[in-house]
Amino acid sequence: MVDFVLVLVVLVPLFLGIVQVALVLHVRNTLTAAASEGARYAATVDRPVAAGAARTREQISGALAARFAGRVSARSATVAGAPGVEVDVTADVPPLGIWGPGVRLHVSGHAVEEAPP
Repeated sequence: MVDFVLVLVVLVPLFLGIVQVALVLHVRNTLTAAASEGARYAATVDRPVAAGAARTREQISGALAARFAGRVSARSATVAGAPGVEVDVTADVPPLGIWGPGVRLHVSGHAVEEAPP
């Protein structure tokens, strides 16, 4: 019984730490993909920049939760010397257990604007 408790004291925090890292990476990758999709959507011809932020919020709400889509902004920007769109997303990933701070993530997606025909 004592051996079991001593092993659990080491393994449970290790396991929870690995799961927390996996959760943060999943949220980061999903936010990055949503920001990139929103930037590409806003960069198409005859679409306003605000449409990119709305598209990003839809993507995040569908894949994760609406609370991660609270701080989304889109703006016109220069991408590799060409006019483009940049979508920024900032979200806080809560800690998995009762210990530890949340992780603040800031990601952005860029796309070059299409030229009208």
